[in-house]
Amino acid sequence: MHHVTDTFARHPQARPRRLRRGETLRRMVRETRLSPDQLVLPLFAIAGDGVEEPIASLPGQSRLSADLLARRAARAYAAGVPAVLLFGVSDEKDAEASVSHDPNGAVQRAVAAVKDAVPDMVVITDVCLCAYTDHGHCGLVVDGEVDNDASLEVLARAALSHARAGADVVAPSDMMDGRVAAIRELLDAEGQSTTAILSYAAKYASAFYGPFRDAAGSAPGYGDRKGYQMDPANGREALREVELDIAEGADMVMVKPALTYLDVIARVRDITRLPVAAYHVSGEYSMLKAAAERGWLDERVATMETLTAIVRAGTDLVITYAAEDAANWLQEHA
Repeated sequence: MHHVTDTFARHPQARPRRLRRGETLRRMVRETRLSPDQLVLPLFAIAGDGVEEPIASLPGQSRLSADLLARRAARAYAAGVPAVLLFGVSDEKDAEASVSHDPNGAVQRAVAAVKDAVPDMVVITDVCLCAYTDHGHCGLVVDGEVDNDASLEVLARAALSHARAGADVVAPSDMMDGRVAAIRELLDAEGQSTTAILSYAAKYASAFYGPFRDAAGSAPGYGDRKGYQMDPANGREALREVELDIAEGADMVMVKPALTYLDVIARVRDITRLPVAAYHVSGEYSMLKAAAERGWLDERVATMETLTAIVRAGTDLVITYAAEDAANWLQEHA
């Protein structure tokens, strides 16, 4: 005689595997959904026309003059990527970061070119001084030290020049205290109140920025950035940084890097209703590319798993050099 209790003793009642049978059912119960609308493509702007300089440590990426950068942005937009994050690269460097707010600078020209070519694309600009200072630090140096307060005016002027060029969003990445408030005050005073601020609120002194510094020519000439970027060991401090930037007027906040700080992303998500972004940084991207080139992993599968993990942690936006590829892959399965 068959006894139900005997069956329960031999077999599990709960079988999560039932909902994993077949791709269609797995797709129906999928908890995290990645969309091209969540992706932001970083691009590097340089002076000139018709200039393209491939970046060896960032496979598939190049420094581009405004005309070619606008073409690349249009291609990404056609693939479904709604936004770009622009970085200026300049050989003109001085102690005051004068070129950072030059209306004819590389990034300012690139902003105008993208908005002309793809009016509906969201243009975000990185606001920092490291690519424009002769010492490579993110703020002005006074008596051998990065001077927080002296840097704020220059950062705000750079943000204003981006807004005047047509940027929809400015993104201060310098990690100077008070820079969100300084930028918001100047933007509002100069008739740019509709320009949003995406703050690099929790930016860590990470080992994963190497390829970016190659691309932007922004490595510090001496010392390091541990005096203003965050200690990788700190999580609670990130929440304080986010809360301060929100109080100063940030419209969105960012955690950088992404993959090695998923716990921080999750904690930031819990304390704010603002949009949260994460930057899948150059080193994280280049590791995937290098392993794929050696046949050690499947680039497409590994990239999509990585981006999904970042969104699963709680981000609304993912800044990634893989944005265009990921958008194309997603469209193939739409």
